[in-house]
Amino acid sequence: MKRILATLALGAAGLFGMAAAHAQEPIRIGVIQTLSGPAAVLGQQARDGLQLAVRQLGGRMGGREVQVIVVDDELKPDVAVQRVQALLDRDRVDFVVGPIFSNILQAIHAPVVNSQRAFLISANAGPSSFAGRGCHENFFVTSYQNDQVHEVLGAYAQRRAMKKVFLLTPNYQAGRDAMAGFKRHFRGEIADEVYVPLNHLDFAAELARIGSSGSDGLFTFMPGGMGVNLVRQYGQAGLTQRVPFLSAFTVDESTLPAQQDAAIGMIAGMTWAPNMDNPQNKKFVADYEAAFGSVPGSYAMQAYDAAMLIDSAVRATNGNLSDRAAVRTALRKADFTSLRGRFRFANNHYPIQDFYTVRAAKRADGKFQTEIVERIFENYTDVYAAQCPMRW
Repeated sequence: MKRILATLALGAAGLFGMAAAHAQEPIRIGVIQTLSGPAAVLGQQARDGLQLAVRQLGGRMGGREVQVIVVDDELKPDVAVQRVQALLDRDRVDFVVGPIFSNILQAIHAPVVNSQRAFLISANAGPSSFAGRGCHENFFVTSYQNDQVHEVLGAYAQRRAMKKVFLLTPNYQAGRDAMAGFKRHFRGEIADEVYVPLNHLDFAAELARIGSSGSDGLFTFMPGGMGVNLVRQYGQAGLTQRVPFLSAFTVDESTLPAQQDAAIGMIAGMTWAPNMDNPQNKKFVADYEAAFGSVPGSYAMQAYDAAMLIDSAVRATNGNLSDRAAVRTALRKADFTSLRGRFRFANNHYPIQDFYTVRAAKRADGKFQTEIVERIFENYTDVYAAQCPMRW
């Protein structure tokens, strides 16, 4: 009997030791973003926003140390798959956060959500392909469904009684979602729908077509360096005053430092702006500017919220990530205070939130930012959620 009790005691001690050792392992967050090329500024904002959140949490979640591993997808789907596979197999990450572009998300989605360990949290890309029938229990989005931000501009153009609008986007999933989103609420005439290659930088031909189209407005989605060039060339072509410029992810905090006065007054759609009036956002903007010397954009905000979402799940499960069902339930609850205010998940794990028009402005200190103009949609769920079979 003594021998049996001793054996049981040793077994219990071993299990306790294993649990203690597990508790001391760091939580590993893999961050995959575009960090090179013309779009690098977008990925840098997302990386910095997440790392700021981890820093403010003291480098710990649920009592466990946090290790952030950052990789560059180079805006190449094949590279992204290799890098994310290394995050899963070599680094054994618990969460993958990213990316900026929808074609990258489409490439890495299956490897991550079908893994036995990691959850995928998109802090920017929100393609329609994963919002409806393609939704997955291990995939969450802290930004929006791609169409929605563009829907804001379609509704705005309709409210302003624009009769004819020219549409211009890059030729990939997010560009196609942009077109669909704008047309969902705009009832006027579409002058033309033009797709350009990703990383297209010379818009002379497109601007000539816009100028001769007789349009009441231009709707465009041109992120990163594409947006910088388009806004500059738009002004040089004398179109700024002739054809109102409506955009998403074209005139924002990632592009305004380069666009500057050429973008002032241009209207965009978003869920948030740096001047959003709530205490958590004021602190975030001040801390981000102090840490990085620039005004944060939506990319930084959404990645910051992604980190806080992860923290809420880790806290809810007392740091035990081995129970994936419990972690998933905690993620669905989204028990954190978003920088944008109201935030909760629909059944497809895309957010239900408010959407606004924002305007590019120059601050008293000479820096540029977008600012809230008016709320267009309140507590808005994307149209694809009804097609998602998940119910909880």
